[in-house]
Amino acid sequence: MSQNQISGDIPPQIRQEEIPLRRNDSVPLTREQQKWYELFCKYDTNGDSRLTIHDLKVMIKDHRCAELPHDMAQRILKLSDTDMDGYLSFEEFYNMSQKHQWLFKDFLVTYCRRVIPSPHRVVGDQLDGAYEREMTFCPPPLTMIVFSLLEILAFAIDVAYWGERIEDGKIGLSTDGPAATLFIYNPYRRYEAWRFMTYMLVHVGIMHLMMNLLIQILLGVALELVHHWWRVSLIYLAGVIAGSMGTSLTSPQIFLAGASGGVYALITAHIATIILNWSEMEYAIIQLLVFLVFCVTDLGTSIYRHVTDVHDQVGYMAHLSGALAGLLVGFGVLRNLEVRKWEKYAWWVAVIVYLALMATGIFIHILCPDYFAKQVYSYN
Repeated sequence: MSQNQISGDIPPQIRQEEIPLRRNDSVPLTREQQKWYELFCKYDTNGDSRLTIHDLKVMIKDHRCAELPHDMAQRILKLSDTDMDGYLSFEEFYNMSQKHQWLFKDFLVTYCRRVIPSPHRVVGDQLDGAYEREMTFCPPPLTMIVFSLLEILAFAIDVAYWGERIEDGKIGLSTDGPAATLFIYNPYRRYEAWRFMTYMLVHVGIMHLMMNLLIQILLGVALELVHHWWRVSLIYLAGVIAGSMGTSLTSPQIFLAGASGGVYALITAHIATIILNWSEMEYAIIQLLVFLVFCVTDLGTSIYRHVTDVHDQVGYMAHLSGALAGLLVGFGVLRNLEVRKWEKYAWWVAVIVYLALMATGIFIHILCPDYFAKQVYSYN
């Protein structure tokens, strides 16, 4: 095929010149061509300058993609075997790599990392933007939507109860309903351990609910597209539990409602994933600055309100504890596309610090009951 011959049915954005690439040519290969030639030779097991179906299957397996569709090698051969001889010459192999980059660089790598979701595993050479190419809608990112629906349901139950009380000539709050009574963190019922988590379902007013839902859906879905549902769930719930634990330790007589601990965990989890995947993420410095500016601004505003408004009832310790949990658990469970030496140490530090803090909080609650509010037991 001549140097200027171009296949007309290839979209313009991926058109490549198909040049003769036989090894007896006098023209030397470029660096890009040499890279693909070395890969070709690696899997040309019998040295006859062509790849068989078996060679392609070995290539796929070596890329840790054993769970790809069983006919993947046949698909590659069918797409690339232009002379229909049942084999791939190096010319066909290289032209396929240029025309169908989605096949080698996107589909294979994305599928591998999704079916083998190790949080700390190196897969090939990483390029700028590799993190963004990991985003997938299969499975769909529904975790934070499910949590949000549960919070809406609990709020709706309490609002319905509130409406009945108004009709009776009594004024109640959204935290007076049956869901809030059962789920809110009540310092006088610490023995009902589920309250350390379920308080996230209780919200004080529609604005409190809507702000939490908006932030957690936007941030949670963005994380889940890359890191998958179970990692996002761990981070969110770790932030919720840390929020109630931190509030209980510092303000042992304070009631607590809202999902802010989990929301702040998602915020700092984004900071963790930016740090872990700095080289693989596009515009990492801009993204990091955005989250840092938000955190610093929110912290400054919180301190100002706390100092100037004696009636301020925002649970800042829940925010701070949730943020710390999100950062630590994020380092522990989020996917790291290319592990560097210092990141291995950071992983151990994050896991040990989080477990130590949680264990300390639990032991204080168990061993120092006089520090906390006296428990009120119901025998109804």
